Amino acid sequence: MSNVGKKISAFKSFSHMLEVLDTDKTCREFLEKVRWNGVPICPHCGSICKDHYKLKAKGEFKGLYKCKYCGERFTVTVGTMFEGSHISLRKWFIAIYIFSSHKKGISSVQLSKDLGITQKSAWFMLGRLRHCFQSKGNIKFTGVTQADETYVGGKNKNRHYNKKIKFSQGRSTKDKTPVFGLLNNGQVSTAVVPNTKAKTLKPIISSMVEEGSILVTDEYVAYYGLETKYQREIVHHNANEYRTERGFSTNGLEGFWSLLKRGIYGIYHQVSAKHLDKYCNEFVYRYNTRTETDSERFCQSLINAEERLTYKNLIGKA
Repeated sequence: MSNVGKKISAFKSFSHMLEVLDTDKTCREFLEKVRWNGVPICPHCGSICKDHYKLKAKGEFKGLYKCKYCGERFTVTVGTMFEGSHISLRKWFIAIYIFSSHKKGISSVQLSKDLGITQKSAWFMLGRLRHCFQSKGNIKFTGVTQADETYVGGKNKNRHYNKKIKFSQGRSTKDKTPVFGLLNNGQVSTAVVPNTKAKTLKPIISSMVEEGSILVTDEYVAYYGLETKYQREIVHHNANEYRTERGFSTNGLEGFWSLLKRGIYGIYHQVSAKHLDKYCNEFVYRYNTRTETDSERFCQSLINAEERLTYKNLIGKA
């Protein structure tokens, strides 16, 4: 284990991280420790070997290796969201720590000021981070699961008088984007959906919730018929009921919706339907890791940085 690894097994605070990871070199060494556990792994052939060749430039080693087996060159950033970036690794680390620890996120405008980069670059960095925050693998919930939907978009009271529209609130809304969510044992999963009809929501529930589980919903008609597969608990919100006779509620998931909307409206102000799923990933990641320390979440974020998202893919161009 390197000295860097020993010093930063856990950061006490953001300022402590800045003190320890004070150069790109220490950041690179820490990334090698977190991702490789100190033993280089060739991203081309997958070989794990401490004897991979270290290539030097003007007598100095700067993290470039040559695989002992396939002969390809690589660094610890190859195959990660850091690959090909002209932004220094230390600035990336600062962005990750801030982004993962701030409960409601940070805007690209503010991040660009903090890092001294353009707003476009900051927006791209945040896009790559959200991409790495998405859930990997199939999730299957068992036990008590809450199900609910929400709608993300502007409010009539904030629109110009000639741009106000009818039916802008509740499930009858026509100008907002629906998001469906499940909450089980403190873990949330969300999906941006085209509508909240039964044909859209039921397949998601069937694929993610084990049959026979307790499913807590409100009285919305789209959930009718789920009693055949689940022990359905219905919270009658229209009757001012917020908990069933057996004590079940959807309060946990509604609390997450509140956090999501406060972040979107208060920090980001406006999110397009095209990118809404990425912002949901961001809030889901922080919510699901809320019991971890900022340092633990930061290190986990570095481990999750396994995929490089190009700018063209981010904006939806081939």
